[in-house]
Amino acid sequence: MSAVRETRSVPGRRVLRAGPVAWTFRPRTVLVPAVGAVLLLLVAAVNIGQGSSHIEVLDVLRTLFGGGDRRENGIIFDLRLPRTLAGVLVGAAFGLAGAVFQTIARNPLASPDILGVTWGAGVGAVGMIVLGGTRGQVSGAVAEFGIPLAALGCGVLAGLLLYALSWRSGIDGYRMVLVGIGLSAIGYNVVYWLLTVGDVDDATRATTWLVGNLADVGWESVTPVAIALAVLVPATLIYAHTLGGLQFGDDTARGLGIRVDAARGGLLLLAAALAAVATAAAGPITFVALATPQIALRLARTPQPPLAGSLVLGALLTVSADLAVRLAAPNLPVGVLTAILGAPYLIYLFVRSRQRTRA
Repeated sequence: MSAVRETRSVPGRRVLRAGPVAWTFRPRTVLVPAVGAVLLLLVAAVNIGQGSSHIEVLDVLRTLFGGGDRRENGIIFDLRLPRTLAGVLVGAAFGLAGAVFQTIARNPLASPDILGVTWGAGVGAVGMIVLGGTRGQVSGAVAEFGIPLAALGCGVLAGLLLYALSWRSGIDGYRMVLVGIGLSAIGYNVVYWLLTVGDVDDATRATTWLVGNLADVGWESVTPVAIALAVLVPATLIYAHTLGGLQFGDDTARGLGIRVDAARGGLLLLAAALAAVATAAAGPITFVALATPQIALRLARTPQPPLAGSLVLGALLTVSADLAVRLAAPNLPVGVLTAILGAPYLIYLFVRSRQRTRA
């Protein structure tokens, strides 16, 4: 039986050999999500412990793994876990969606909140809340599945429009960003028009949702997101083997046997669906999809945003922002904090992109 040996062939990479078979991998692409997952568990435990009845981190972890008493089980599983779990799922979806968009467009500015997908999902969700609500009482099956489905449909539609309007003998990242900004403007205005024609109570609820908020998230919001991500995340990771070829341009990708248009279109729709589902659950939480792929790229030192790292860091960033809000300003929606953090980062990316263009 052939022994498995590890060798180094290219700086930053390792090669595992077992007889005639060899696998090349980057240790950092494994290390970044692994360390991020450990930090995520700790931050999530601290976040769950916050509230009027404080629970220590070790007690939270013990309860999560089945060792809690009746009181701790009630507080954690019924009241606090949905909020933190929603932050994990929403952040992971935004991080993965941002990584796919940025790789396809080959542009660090390409994120669902800039490309119009988030606002497209917002049109569907706000439309369901305002036009389908009865004085702020969107509940039951409508709240649990109607709003996510409406957001998913409109978000995917925005993704289709983005692809169709950006395509001209291929996808140009700069053109995609410009088209996306236009779609965002359309979605923004449609959303606020819907707020003016709806009932005051429904419009108030929709406005609270629009800033990106995890405070009122319950199991009825977590369930459909978890179901959707159980399908979308594996599909994206499986389909993502084509991303490595797409980053070198269409001609090179075709030479590698990749069906470029089908691969790019399929990945774009999956990324749009991820962003739409996340938006439906917690509103348009900005900055996460924009920043986490670039953070993961720098930590992993890869030529394109690593998907697993972006997914884990997206969840970590969202839960960390929620924890910061709960500690410093409990009434502040998490989307406000991420927007404050994201504005200077977006300006930095614009300046850097302009400098590269001049160079």
